[in-house]
Amino acid sequence: MALDPRLLEILCCPDCRGDLEPRASDLKCKSCGLVYPMEDGIPVLLVDRARKEA
Repeated sequence: MALDPRLLEILCCPDCRGDLEPRASDLKCKSCGLVYPMEDGIPVLLVDRARKEA
């Protein structure tokens, strides 16, 4: 399930306020690189649930 583009325009990384890039099953911050999971099509924008991608 894809995110509504209007929603993606207003979402930002809760850690650094960077723009988020949608991917198959998560959202990646373009600035700091944290990856936020999506559960049932809903982004989980909690820093303690994010992972750092290598």
